[in-house]
Amino acid sequence: MNDMQKVALVAGASGLVGQRLVTVLCEAREYSRVYALTRRPLTRDHQKLANRVVRFADLEMQLRGITCSEAFCCLGTTRREAGSEAAFRQVDFELVLAFARAARAAQAQRFVLVSSVGADADSRSLYLRVKAQTEAAVMTLGFPALDIMQPGLLLGSRREVRPLELAAQWTLPVLAPLMFGRLARWRPVGAATLAGAMLGAARSGRRGVARHTWPAIGALADRSVRD
Repeated sequence: MNDMQKVALVAGASGLVGQRLVTVLCEAREYSRVYALTRRPLTRDHQKLANRVVRFADLEMQLRGITCSEAFCCLGTTRREAGSEAAFRQVDFELVLAFARAARAAQAQRFVLVSSVGADADSRSLYLRVKAQTEAAVMTLGFPALDIMQPGLLLGSRREVRPLELAAQWTLPVLAPLMFGRLARWRPVGAATLAGAMLGAARSGRRGVARHTWPAIGALADRSVRD
């Protein structure tokens, strides 16, 4: 495939970031096809878009035969939404890893993963601990290029209401200008900015493993607009 015939594979395409990512990939000149994986049909259409409704429990089997250039993972939930620690881990670790394995089998040369700032295998936070474990597991798959996006709080409208997150969306943008030095990486990131950064990472041509926090996410988003 040349640079004008790339095929993208997107998991979590109906979520806060995934929706915006599908839009920017469909608008990007280098992609001829964007496979969007969802549990329910998307209510949108585009000549480049191919919506695959899948059972994520059988994801690897259902994606057999697909070939792609790059894969983008926007899968994720919270402990509260999932209902239990095990259910949370099923989404944020097991499903992400299953998608990564399927993408590797589909010959993806780059994998772009949405993780979290502060991901740490030794963290007391289940969320941050699982994010770090997921990063480590995906790294073992040997993608030629792996971009790990580590945003702070994601800003944007969701279908579901998350009370604590909603409160933070009001307060953190006000406090962000005061977050300097090591605190800067915890600044909130707009979902549209993150989607643009994921495209920017794909366009960078960088090989190997790279982790991106604020402000690198913003710089990659700017690059996606310029290129």
